[in-house]
Amino acid sequence: MIKNIEDVSCAFLHNIDLVCFSHLRWGFVFQRPNHLLSRFSKHQRVFFIEEPIFHDHEDKIQIENFNENLFVITPYIKHGLSETEIHNRQRKVINKVFINMKINRFFSWYYTPMAIPFTDHLTPELVIYDCMDELSAFKFAPPELKIRERELFKKADVVFTGGNSIFNSKKDAHHNIFSFPSSIDKHHFGIARSFKEDPADQASIPHPRFGFFGVVDERFDIDMLDKVAREKPEWNFVILGPIVKIDPASLPHYENIHYLGGKSYEELPKYIAGWDIATIPFAMNESTKFISPTKTPEYLAAGKPVISTPITDVVHPYGDNKLVHIASNAEEFIAAGTKELNKKRRSAWLKKVDEFLAFNSWDRTWSQMVRNIEDTLIEKTSVKTKVKENIYV
Repeated sequence: MIKNIEDVSCAFLHNIDLVCFSHLRWGFVFQRPNHLLSRFSKHQRVFFIEEPIFHDHEDKIQIENFNENLFVITPYIKHGLSETEIHNRQRKVINKVFINMKINRFFSWYYTPMAIPFTDHLTPELVIYDCMDELSAFKFAPPELKIRERELFKKADVVFTGGNSIFNSKKDAHHNIFSFPSSIDKHHFGIARSFKEDPADQASIPHPRFGFFGVVDERFDIDMLDKVAREKPEWNFVILGPIVKIDPASLPHYENIHYLGGKSYEELPKYIAGWDIATIPFAMNESTKFISPTKTPEYLAAGKPVISTPITDVVHPYGDNKLVHIASNAEEFIAAGTKELNKKRRSAWLKKVDEFLAFNSWDRTWSQMVRNIEDTLIEKTSVKTKVKENIYV
């Protein structure tokens, strides 16, 4: 009997590899795939296959070994090819990796349905789809993505979702689907509560500081940041993260907005430690309708008050439990920021935060996923056995 979810047996993983197909690059920002697959790599070999990089030279495969069991594979493919030829070359890359790395028994783990056309020849023991976002709503999403996702739902043995809102939108699409909202590494972000020294590029920025870390893209509420920064010139906004899919010139540029670029996962607590308030300034549009920002519990674990726009998976449960301020516009953001800056003590709120986050961890999420995978594998094996028995009756 399992007393704690972390005690779930992982023995069945040891003799089987995990092959992941991702639209995200391993080294882009440290997020859900990195947290989960790093944990799988403690028990089995993990092959993280990225989308190809197109170049002027001949095809090649780059393999980076991040730890004893974790291999990140990046195909380099000659540009200017048709979609069919690109798929053929990706299939060849996969076949070569399987041969060279002696991959026999394996799970296929998908983050992108767009990998279906060049992986449909594989014979995994299980197909797992970790549906962390509604990718079809993102900027520049391929028009056929929804079709590919329907194909993936048919192939998948088990589906995980990155939050409750996306689970509710997908739950009728699959019989074996589970919601796993954003988790945290409490110890990692908890360092921010005691860290005193400011990083060099943040040290000269005056207080109060309102911070954000993450990808700055079409989900970012540019207009709200612009209005708040103009209305409150004495407030300083620290933005950490890469700018992608949008023109950097479209972002507001004032003396009190500081774009410090991308930072490593290891560096983040040091920056957060020097903020007065953390923010989730996402626009309310199709690309944010089903997101579950991992930064919400991470900010809280760092001990920072949070102001967020009304993202569904932030409102429920964080807003409902009075752990996070919800602001729909610049006026509400300013009101929440003013209220928070005027507080003398936060000890009661912080105690409530810690109680709420007590059972939230990537270790726990990973362990629950392993249990779901094991149950699915047992059920699938049982069905196959019954079919064979019926054949010989």
